[in-house]
Amino acid sequence: MKIYLGADHNGFERKAQLTEYLQKNGYEVVDEGGGEKQPEDDFPQFAGRVVQAMRGDEDPAQARGILICGSGQGMCIAANRFKGMRAALAFDQEEARASRNDEDSNILCLSSRYLDFDQTISIIHTWLMTPFAGAPRYKRRIQELDELGG
Repeated sequence: MKIYLGADHNGFERKAQLTEYLQKNGYEVVDEGGGEKQPEDDFPQFAGRVVQAMRGDEDPAQARGILICGSGQGMCIAANRFKGMRAALAFDQEEARASRNDEDSNILCLSSRYLDFDQTISIIHTWLMTPFAGAPRYKRRIQELDELGG
């Protein structure tokens, strides 16, 4: 599985840790920035880069993104501006599991401020291992999401 990572200055160190961890665990990781820590950078640009990379993937339906900023909220808001992107903010394993099972989330947004590395890893592991349930009502809701906002 290919995972696209993006982070602003608040998530820069965590992104580096995650890149190493995920690669050691057999995932193909694509770093969509920031390439260096820039205290004045803005999270929307990194969310946009991850989304565009996911859309350009050879198998966009299987591509996954992980976005990290201070609270995780900004990245989630930015990523959800794009049709077909279902970004979920998770602070625990249950939220991660529900976002994959029910909403088929394809982007996980995380806080660098409120989660330590071990918590982050457990959330990511749960998110990556949880399949989409595919219930008709879930598919219907995802279609409705894609139709919002024209």
